[in-house]
Amino acid sequence: MVLVSKLSDMAGPFIDAVRQSIADGSFVRLVLKPRTAAAASETPRRIEARLIELRGQMRISLTAHYERNTRTSNLSLEEVTTWLANELEHQPASVYLETTRKNLQWQPTATGPRVIVHRSHVEVAPPRTHDRPRHTWLDVSARPWLRALGLVDATGRPKPSAAPKYHQIERFLEIVSHQVRAAGWWSDVTMGADRQPVCTSLGATSSPKLTVVDAACGKGYLTFAVWHWLRRVAGLDAQVLGVEARPELVTNAQRIASQVGMDHLQFVVGDIATASLPNPDLLIALHACNTATDLTLLRAVELGTRVALVAPCCHQQLRPQLQAPPEWAPVLRHGLLKERLAEWLTDALRVLFLEWAGYRVRVVEFVDPQHTPRNLLLACVRVRPAFRDSYRRDRIMQLKQQFGIRVHALDPLLDGHIHQTDSSSRP
Repeated sequence: MVLVSKLSDMAGPFIDAVRQSIADGSFVRLVLKPRTAAAASETPRRIEARLIELRGQMRISLTAHYERNTRTSNLSLEEVTTWLANELEHQPASVYLETTRKNLQWQPTATGPRVIVHRSHVEVAPPRTHDRPRHTWLDVSARPWLRALGLVDATGRPKPSAAPKYHQIERFLEIVSHQVRAAGWWSDVTMGADRQPVCTSLGATSSPKLTVVDAACGKGYLTFAVWHWLRRVAGLDAQVLGVEARPELVTNAQRIASQVGMDHLQFVVGDIATASLPNPDLLIALHACNTATDLTLLRAVELGTRVALVAPCCHQQLRPQLQAPPEWAPVLRHGLLKERLAEWLTDALRVLFLEWAGYRVRVVEFVDPQHTPRNLLLACVRVRPAFRDSYRRDRIMQLKQQFGIRVHALDPLLDGHIHQTDSSSRP
């Protein structure tokens, strides 16, 4: 990142850069965020500009995103200069020009606007067609198992009743792709012509053989999806195992896997605490209830799992233990606030325990809250030896003491004596 200028008037050079990128074909998009006006509903939250070909003429298509709707308009290339100059005159919150060569970020400051240069991550300009193809992490080859699970119709479109689940799967696969890349199992992302990542495996000679376990997999939606993405899309040699306590769900999932020819995908009856598991490179557990989440994390540490993706659910263990420090008494006297604080403390401690066990942890929102309020995901990648960072252990003890927490399901990790399968030789 290089600071270009802090001059009070950068409008002319910035507009020239936009015009030049359009002329030389390197323009990708322009994103403008206006300042919020008094009547916020009349001001778009974001305006995105892209270059399209319309009736044989090049146009800039503007999509303005308002609080409750979007509005689209098309400008000639000559009109773009006037429009952008007018927007810059009103001092927007930010403007971001993305090209295949470099990215320019316009920022207002107390001494006037400045422009910052960022490295571009897009190698090929997007297609200039008016209708952009919608990106999906599930290609056409996913249709047989999606249909067998009742998620799509005969044309491959998500059924209205299954749309939230379908979008959850896509979001989850996006997160999986980032974690697989972070673990070094997937090569650097190449940006395609539609500005979407193109999967590139490391090749047959260097790609690792991966073992994946989906604990408490239910009907197997995500188990099928992870198998599909790893093997068919990313081209990785993955063995995927779904573990579920309800035999009828296991039987149905295995039947579908056999019908649609999904080799190296297996479902077994069991639970995360007692099931005999292979040493997984990737361990998944979404919405494991209460301390079942912690049992999953303990198994991940025990088995030397490199990547764990866990969505907690039903936080119950800590709430009866909470004792309010004096400054927190006004919060904890309300049952609902006490419940939410217990959830935050539970997951905050989980993050600290995992960092103590050698993982780098990101807390992400993996699905829209309107689909489920249990939408947090702990995305964990093991990056260092376990039980070496005493600072994080001290933070665990301090946090527990501050709120009177006597027992946490991950306490067995405190002594650092939990058995770990040696994974140092694994990729």
